[in-house]
Amino acid sequence: MGLDAHQERDIELPSTAVDAAVRLPFRPEGISPQVARQAVEWLVDLQSGSATNATRRGLNDWRQQHPDHDRAWRHIEAVNGRLESVSAASVLAHAALASPRSLRRRTGVKALAVLLFAGSGTWLVHREATPWQQWLADERTGVGERRTVRLADGSMVALNTGTALSVQMGSTERRLRLVSGEVAVTTGHEGAFAGLPFVVETAHGELRPLGTKFSVHLQDGSSRVAVYEGAVAIQPHDADGQALTLRAGEQTRLTRDSIRRPVAAQESDIAWMDGMLLAGGMRLADFLTELARHRPGRIDCDPAVAEQRVSGSYPLVDTDRILEVLQSTLPVRVLYFTRYWVRVIPRSTGA
Repeated sequence: MGLDAHQERDIELPSTAVDAAVRLPFRPEGISPQVARQAVEWLVDLQSGSATNATRRGLNDWRQQHPDHDRAWRHIEAVNGRLESVSAASVLAHAALASPRSLRRRTGVKALAVLLFAGSGTWLVHREATPWQQWLADERTGVGERRTVRLADGSMVALNTGTALSVQMGSTERRLRLVSGEVAVTTGHEGAFAGLPFVVETAHGELRPLGTKFSVHLQDGSSRVAVYEGAVAIQPHDADGQALTLRAGEQTRLTRDSIRRPVAAQESDIAWMDGMLLAGGMRLADFLTELARHRPGRIDCDPAVAEQRVSGSYPLVDTDRILEVLQSTLPVRVLYFTRYWVRVIPRSTGA
C-alpha cells in the first residue's frame, strides 16, 4: 500500500490487551510522501522530551513554507486528537523515538507516515507497548533468547526472553527505557559517565538505582522491581507523593499511580540469567505461564490441574524436555496439537 492509497482499513497493533478502537480521519488530498514524512519528523521531534522553543519555532516556519505543510500538520493534530481520548496520543512519535539509531528512526518514520496518511481507518489502541516500540528498541531478544550487554558506562544489563530496551547515554544522564520483557541491571560508573544520574523508565514510573543490582519485569499491567544489592528510588509517573526507596532483599510492584508494600525478593526470580527456571512449590498454572515466555506459541493449562505443585531446577535450553519431566512426575498429560500449541490436562483425560 502506498501513501496515495485512499481506502478504509483497520490497523491493529497486536499486544496483550486492547483499550479502544479509534476511527481516524481521512487523509487530506494531494499530500506527497515527502511532506508526510516531514510532518511525522516534526511530530517525533516535538514529543521527544527534549523539544525547545527553537523546535516549535522551526515547526511554525515549516508550516508557513507551503500550504501542504500546514494541511499535513493539521491532519496529524486531528489524528492525535482522536488518540488522546484513550491516552495514546504520543505512541506514534514515541515509536520512532524508541531508538536513536538513524536507520531505525528513518524506517519508523516512514512506516508511521504510511499509517497516518494512507487513508481513513481504525487504530486498535493497546495499553502495552506496540510492535513499533519493540522493533525500534536498541537492544532486543526474541522468544527463548537471553543475553547480556555491556553499556558505555560499564553497566551490565541482562535481557530475558522477549525483551526490548532503549538506551540513551547522554551528557547529563544515563537513561534506559524498558519497552517490554525483563532486565537485570548491575550499574557501572566508568569514564565520562561517572556521577551522572542513572534512570530506568517503564510505562509505570522511573527507577533511580543507588549503586546497585536490581531487576525490572513488565508483567500484568505493572512493573515488578526487585533489589539484590544497594537500593532503588521508585517514582510512579502519576503519583508524586508516593515515592519509595526499595532496599536490598525487597521487591515491589508499581503502576502509574501506586506502589505496593515491599515484600521479600526471591533470588530464584533471576535464575533465568543462568538459563534456569526454578520452582519451589509453584502452582502448575503459574509455572506454565512462566515457561511459555521461553518458547514460541502457547501453553494452555486445564483448570483441573492448575493447582498441582511444581518444584525443581529446569534448564531453559530445552522446553520440550521440561514438559516431558512434568508429564513423568505429575498426574498430567501433555498434548501437542501443533509444535506451537500445547495443552496440559489431567492424565486420565483424553484428547
